[in-house]
Amino acid sequence: MSISFEFATERAQEAAQAAESAELDNVRDRALRSEAAWRDMADRARKTEESRSKREATAEAARQALLQDVPAE
Repeated sequence: MSISFEFATERAQEAAQAAESAELDNVRDRALRSEAAWRDMADRARKTEESRSKREATAEAARQALLQDVPAE
């Protein structure tokens, strides 16, 4: 299963809110660790989405170049 940037960012925000409202130190620490993990996942998802987009654009440009080089019948 792939996690989207938006999904991970939303979970990070929820964890940050939980940390803010936590009364117990261990609960706050757990929420802060969760927030950090979700932010890391969001960053990786964003990088993956950007990389995929660049690959697709490059492939499309290559396809278009090939189509222009093919003589019309």
